[in-house]
Amino acid sequence: MISAIKPEQAAAMVADGASVMIGGFMGVGTPERIIDALVARGAKGLTIIANDTARPGVGIGKLITAGAVARVMTSHIGTNPETQKCMIAGEIAVELVPQGTLAERVRAGGCGLGGVLTRTGVGTPVEEGKRTIDIDGRTYLVEMPIEADVALIAARSADYSGNLAYALTARNFNPLMAMAATLVIAEPDEIVPVGVIPPDSVHTPGVLVDHLVSRPH
Repeated sequence: MISAIKPEQAAAMVADGASVMIGGFMGVGTPERIIDALVARGAKGLTIIANDTARPGVGIGKLITAGAVARVMTSHIGTNPETQKCMIAGEIAVELVPQGTLAERVRAGGCGLGGVLTRTGVGTPVEEGKRTIDIDGRTYLVEMPIEADVALIAARSADYSGNLAYALTARNFNPLMAMAATLVIAEPDEIVPVGVIPPDSVHTPGVLVDHLVSRPH
């Protein structure tokens, strides 16, 4: 059984300078309460691995505004002008990774694979500095797996064994990231008794989850 912790306790487990995977798409499926606690404690130097940086005042955008982020690995920053300004000013390093490639690299990290072969980015700046391999007359990029110190996961439901279920599009990067980090902290909307979530509805098994954040009151 996993005992629930407060958002402040979760934030205290994320060391300054840590690499942090955060699920969500434009804030949907993002653990807002943990992010608020990270901002409140003054987190610094984080490397954020996420689909996007949301927008000012929403999700990861709060960390950007607070100056908590040193580096971002993401598929785009077009919806957050503050991330763009920080990148241009040299305050944040940004590595842009095609969305599908980002998801596959995280999955590879979680599954213990040595990398991913993809044609996405061949012949573009994405290819610069990367290994390529030719198969049947086609060139592929060798993209390396991504792992992180911490994954911050948002879920619709959790039980006290840590099993998680996600709602609709919140089931984007969250299940992949839960496999690819050393420490996994989940923020569910509700925590229910074991057995309430049907086995076929468990998207992330509890064996992957280290801590649950108590539900909001």
